[in-house]
Amino acid sequence: MNLIRNYRNWRRYRETVSELSRLSNRELTDLGISRSDIHYVARKAV
Repeated sequence: MNLIRNYRNWRRYRETVSELSRLSNRELTDLGISRSDIHYVARKAV
């Protein structure tokens, strides 16, 4: 079960990073996120 959960968490993390990376700097600023915070925010989403 841990393997499946870890895989799902990793996938959710990668999807979040990908989605946030596609946003413009202005859109990220509107969300209160800087480009350097993307990985941190994605880790918190998991």
